Amino acid sequence: MEYYLLIKLIHILAAVVVTGTGAGIAFFMFMAYRSNNPQAIYITTQHVILGDWFFTTPAVITQIVSGVGLMKLAGYSFSAPWFYWVVGLFLFIGLCWLPVLRIQYKLRELAKASVDNNEVTLEFRQLMRTWTLLGIPAFIAILAIFWLMVFKPFPMV
Repeated sequence: MEYYLLIKLIHILAAVVVTGTGAGIAFFMFMAYRSNNPQAIYITTQHVILGDWFFTTPAVITQIVSGVGLMKLAGYSFSAPWFYWVVGLFLFIGLCWLPVLRIQYKLRELAKASVDNNEVTLEFRQLMRTWTLLGIPAFIAILAIFWLMVFKPFPMV
């Protein structure tokens, strides 16, 4: 059972990294955007992309691997309603996150152009709205998964 607890710890830590990185990225991106300072926005977009590659992506992969491992070790069913809810929310988050990743690269390009022109473009502002509108429901879904993990309101076997 100690092996189970080690995997569970890794799973929880990965969930904390995904949640913390998501919240941190959103906060710093929003604050840079509010500054209306093209240089600050450009530097922040660069760091946001790095943060997703260095922290979010490995944590998401860890979540999948450790989650499957925990399901097997605990003897939970992969056809249980609880599992379908978790996977559905996880896929929903992915459907929001993948476009966000692409948008972040475009935001970085636009931010670089904003530095050159010393003005944040309308296109950047519009893409930031889209970025935010995709991030909010994804973050709510992350919180819903935490709720499912803690309370397990649906059958698991």
